[in-house]
Parts: sequence; C-alpha cells; structure tokens
Amino acid sequence: MSALGQLFRRTRASTVVLLGLLLAAGGIVGTGASPAHAATSITINGASGGRTFDGVGAISGGGGNSRLLIDYPDPQRGQILDYLFKPGYGASLQILKAEVGGDTNSTSGAEPSHQHTRSDLNCNRGYEWWLMEQAKARNPNIKLYGLAWGAPGWIGNGNFWSTDMVNYLVSWLGCAKQHGLTIDYLGGWNERGYNVSWYEQLRSALNSNGYSAIKIVGADSDWTIANDVNSNPTFASSVGVIGTHYPCGYRSAQTNCSVPSSALSSGKQLWASENGSDDYNGGAQAMARGINRGYIDGKMTAYLNWPVVASVTPNLPYPTMGLALASQPWSGSYSIGKNAWVMAQTSQFTAPGWKYLDSSSGYIGGNRANGSYVSLKSTNNSDYSTVIETMDAGSAQTLNFTVSGGLSTGAVHVWSTNVNSGNPSDYFVHSADITPSGGSFSLTVQPGRVYTVTTTTGQGKGTATGPAQGSLGLPYSDSFDGYTAGTEAKYLMDWQGAFEETACGGGRSGMCVRQMSPQKPITWDALSDPHAMLGDVGWSNYTVSSDVLLEQSGYADLLGRANSQDYTTTGGLNAYHLRVTDAGAWSILSSSTNGNVSTLAHGNVSALGTNRWHTLGLTFAGSTISAVIDGAAVGSVNDYSFAGGQVGYQTAQTETAEFDNLSITPGSGGGNGGTTSTIVGSASGRCVDVPNQSQTAGTQVELWDCNGGTNQQWTSTSSHELRVYGGDCLDASGAATSPGTKVDIWTCNGGANQQWTLNADGTITGVQSGLCLDATGNGSANGTLLELWTCTGGGNQKWTRG
Repeated sequence: MSALGQLFRRTRASTVVLLGLLLAAGGIVGTGASPAHAATSITINGASGGRTFDGVGAISGGGGNSRLLIDYPDPQRGQILDYLFKPGYGASLQILKAEVGGDTNSTSGAEPSHQHTRSDLNCNRGYEWWLMEQAKARNPNIKLYGLAWGAPGWIGNGNFWSTDMVNYLVSWLGCAKQHGLTIDYLGGWNERGYNVSWYEQLRSALNSNGYSAIKIVGADSDWTIANDVNSNPTFASSVGVIGTHYPCGYRSAQTNCSVPSSALSSGKQLWASENGSDDYNGGAQAMARGINRGYIDGKMTAYLNWPVVASVTPNLPYPTMGLALASQPWSGSYSIGKNAWVMAQTSQFTAPGWKYLDSSSGYIGGNRANGSYVSLKSTNNSDYSTVIETMDAGSAQTLNFTVSGGLSTGAVHVWSTNVNSGNPSDYFVHSADITPSGGSFSLTVQPGRVYTVTTTTGQGKGTATGPAQGSLGLPYSDSFDGYTAGTEAKYLMDWQGAFEETACGGGRSGMCVRQMSPQKPITWDALSDPHAMLGDVGWSNYTVSSDVLLEQSGYADLLGRANSQDYTTTGGLNAYHLRVTDAGAWSILSSSTNGNVSTLAHGNVSALGTNRWHTLGLTFAGSTISAVIDGAAVGSVNDYSFAGGQVGYQTAQTETAEFDNLSITPGSGGGNGGTTSTIVGSASGRCVDVPNQSQTAGTQVELWDCNGGTNQQWTSTSSHELRVYGGDCLDASGAATSPGTKVDIWTCNGGANQQWTLNADGTITGVQSGLCLDATGNGSANGTLLELWTCTGGGNQKWTRG
C-alpha cells in the first residue's frame, strides 16, 4: 500500500483500523470525504446458521449470445475466456448455464440441435460444448447446467412435454459425456411453466440412465411451482432446486428480492436462475444489489446473469448485455464490463458449498438505502468473506466488525470496485489489509461501491486488453471448405433454423452450408423463415453473390443490407432479398421488422430445378438494387428503405437447401448513397445513440458508450440526411426551429428538418434551423439527450465520424 497509508485510533474494546486517504478506486474513507454516518456494528459469527451457497454464474443461451466468441483469434479468445472462467483473474464464474439447442430463435439467435431429426445425432454441433470445455479447463470445479428454450419439431409431434423431450435431454447428456463433461443441473422449458408428470418422468429417466446425481431445476419461470412441490411428495422428490427468473424484477434496480412463503417453506434451494439482461457496464449497480439482496430478502443461494457475454452482432436484440462485450472477432476487439468485476467481488472470495451466515447478513444500519452485506464462511469453518454494497448510500459509513464463532481473527484483505466510476483502474482494487485487534476491526465505506473483506487469498485481476474496434473489411469471401461437418461457418450466425457445414450435394465436392431443420420447430420466440446472417452492419454499397442449390420444391433467398430484427412478435427483419424458386420465379423483396414483405420486382427465368447449382447476386449502389441469376441481370429497382447491413441466407420453413462460395465485394454509391459510421461527441467520446435500439418515431437520441450497434450507425446521404436503420432519419422534432428543440428519429420524408450539414469545424447544423446538434447542458454522461441549440463553438456541439 502507498504512503497514503492507514490511520489508527484506540477504542476501549479494541484497536480500530481506519483506512485512510484512499484513491477513488478503493473507495475507503480519506481526507475531504463526506462525514460518515454513525458507526454500524456487524458481528461476523461463524456459529450463525444459514443456507448453503450454490454459486454465482452466467448463461450462454437464450439465443446465440456466445456465437462469435469461438471465431475470435488467439490470443484474444483465450484472454476473454480467462476473464470469464479462470479463478483469480476475472468474473471467475462458478456456474455456467448452457442452452440445449433446438434449431429455433430464443432471443438473440438460434442454437443448433444435436438431433435435427429423430434419426439424426451429432454431438459436435454448435459451440456450447466447446464453451463448456473451455470453462472446465480453466476451472475444473465450475458447475454446468443445461436448459432448453425450444426444440426441433419432431419432438412429440410438436409437444415439448413429451417422452421424446425426455429422451432428447438424455441423448444431450450422452453428448456431454462424450465431451468429458459432467452436467450438474438440468432444467425443463425456459419460461414456459411446467408439467408435473413430465418432471417426474425426467427424474425417473435420469436415475435409470446413470444420471441420478443431476439435480433438476424447476421451472425456470416463476415461483408457482413451489405450490405443487409442497403438495405433491413425488413431484417434490423430482425437483432438486426451485429456480425463478428475475425475482427482483425484470431489468430492475434489484432493490427488493422478496420470495413467497411457499417457496421459503419448500425445503428446496432457491435460485435466481436468470437475472440481469443489462448492459455489460450499465447493469453493475443492479447486480451488486441483487447478489446480496437475493439472499437477504429471499434466501436465494445462486445468481445467474443473462447472458455470459455479448458476442453477437449489434443488430440482434440485447447486443451489449453480459459480463463482457466481444462482438468483433475480425478485429479481436473486446471489453470487460463492470458487471464482471461486481461478480468477481463475490465469486473470487467464495465457492459453492460455503455457508451463508444469516445473523451476519443484512442492511447497513437496518436501512436499505445505506446498502447491504452478506457473510459466508468456508467449508474449513475458519475463513470467511463479507460482501458489502453501498449502491444507494448518500455518504461515507463506518462499519465496526467483530469476528466470533470460531472464524479466523487473522489478517483481513479488502478489495473494492467503484461502480460509479468509468475508469477500469477503479474496478476490483486490492485496497488494504487490516490486522484485527481482539477480533475487531473497522472499515469506512464510500457510496456506490462493492467491497469484500476476506481472510482468503489468491484473488487477482487480469491485465490483458483487446485491440481497438474495426470494421470487417471488403472484399470478403468464404468457399466453406475446410470446416468440419456439423460446425458453423466463420461469422455466420443462425437467427432461425440451423445452417451448418455438410458435404456438398449436386455432384459438387468440398463442403457447403446447409439449412438442416426440415420441420417447424417448437418455438420460444416468434416463428420466421430460417435465416442466418454474416458481416458488418456498416456495409452499405456492395455486391454479394453465392451459389445455391434447392433440395426440394420451394424457395431460397440471398439477403443484403440486413439489419434490425424483431424477435418478439413477428420474427421480422429489415432486409432486401433476392428470392428464387425451383420453378424459376424470382423476386426482389423488402422485409421489415413489422413482418411485412413487399415485392419490389419480380419475373421468371428458366426453371432452376432441384439438386442443381445456380449463382445468385445482389448489388447495392445507393438506392439502386440489381439482381443477377447465373450471370444474367434479371431486375433492378430503386429503393432506399435500408441504407446498409449484413448479408445472409434464408429458406422457406421446412426447406433444406445448400449454399456455397460466398463473395462480398465493395461497390460505389449511387443515387442516395453515402457513408455509414458512428457520430462521436468530441467532448464526451460517446456516440449518438437511439435509446434501447428503439424504432419508435419520435424517440429522442442521446449520448451512449460506443458499442457498434445499428442504433449508432448513421448514413449520410447526398440528400443531406443522417439515416439510422436505413429508413429513419435524424429529425428536428415537429419541424421546430427554436433552441431546445429535441432531436429524434422519424421516418425519412425529405423534409428540411431532416437535412443536416456536416461542417469542417465538427459541428452539425440543421439545414432548416441553422442551429447546432447539441448535447444538452454540456452533458457528457450516458443518457445525455441531444437537441438543437444556438451554435457556441463548445465541445458539446462538435462531432467526429467514427
């Protein structure tokens, strides 16, 4: 520790250590700090009763949120994995919950099934096996948990609660065994309730197949299941853990985590088996409260964050949720979030099997606003850790600790994370060590922080950093050769269905991408045609071409300028399509997130037939879209609904088709063509952002951390527009021209209030008003709203293109 050191003072009972002048990172009281509250006395009593701690962890699933991680180059891929799973390095996850893939979208994409049809079994599909292996390699003690969100349609002829689904899960466990993985927990159907007899059948099947040690978690939904657990002994013996989702409120501050009495009296371990759904930095405060208060309020012994990592492209739902952001394997860029360090404040100081100490856990001074603390003791009955959060405290507070009940009275180590800070050097800081006197010590804690006081050692903070973000450059191509059958082509992300590598059909050698799902799945989200996407959301003017083979009557699509999606109601996608049928009909289509599909052009060529290869091409040049089939131009249209986006493949529902030789080459703008990039505030370093990826007309734009999302990608057109999502424009609300007019998004209509001048001095002025795009009140924080204001030359009115 530096010369800023420690100050000592003597009390009648003991020597109390006041931790003096501390860097903001450590958050311990120092000169000039706010006056502390009256001291709060806390006894850490090793004889206190309490439940067994099961761990904190995170979820890979509920969509392909981990999809791009496997495509990262080394060393970055290994660094990210270390930050997630390696003990004493980062988040140090104690539980990893993985999706049992079902060939259907489950929030942020679809995960492949190990059994697309009843007779089909491949235990090497997807990336969840790989991720679980990597987790186990770094932490052999990590607990593994499997859960299905959907399933292939052959299961029970569309009935999830069937014997087929029981057998499907048993076969999944067999795949895990092939990978050397022991599954500790298994769930039913994510957030879709429960079926009593099915859970009993699953328990029986696990027992008879050698999996009696696996605990069943029910019902990954709400607490309702506790009523049947309490009234049905057979059912109660089938369910090992009651797990509920968002018990402190969905995407809430997690200030209150109460649990019904039926759950508390069930005799089962209670889990927050899914929580979070927050930005990798922005969710830190809620997580800090939830991990502690879940136990204090509801005796919940596990906290699982959704998801583990934001490793998806930014046009998918929830693109920045997780413990880390890793959405650019092509650049190797990644960022470890505050969420990871808040989790580390528990995970690096505890282990599953430790015991909570109930009388040594509670609210500081009995007041929720002051913060909370939980204490746990090791299985050696000597070591202990106390985790303290002060998210809502208004000033410094002194905590006087007394250790008793056989716990160690040796040196106490203090680690802290300043959740209010935007500086990573303030996260997970080893602040000071304290030597208790007579079993007592004192710590003064600052607001907005998480502290851990512990007798354990071995903690650490990784130092690896990722490179800067960068776009996926063009040209880009993939022959799809060289992959192993059952794997997924680099950067190609399933949204619905299952696009995987297989040996090519139609007499062609080598490997191809094939849509493998031949039936409508048992869905979790809205059903759409199977499709998969690849590339950079900032691509605008380019030509995409690919070979396609139809295996049966129906259609297949080549996609371009694909961007935003609606996973909840329509499964719709903002994109252009070149669709071809086996009969030779072709069409250029425009699809949207509201589920509408418009035909922009159509015609016929000679029948393409089945099991024959053909080459499709789409060219985008500003508002001009041109289609080519087998080298012949078939149609051209003018439409500028979507200014940029990814490429992709699509088939009809139940259609299997093959794709090969993907090629994307850069083009030049025409018509309304322009450049697509972020707009970054010179003073703030933050991006112009549409809050929460909203596509609602009239949503006011704001400043937010740059994350590459489609809601931060702005295309400047020759018509002086700044477009987002392709069809929405930066807009002076209500065509007003006075200072203070909010700047929002609105459907592009050619109005002067949607025209902007990008000036050489970095200002952006409204053509109609002559006023500057302005960060309100010289603000620079996340959430600062943007408006029109008289040009002042201030840094809050200057912008750069990212």
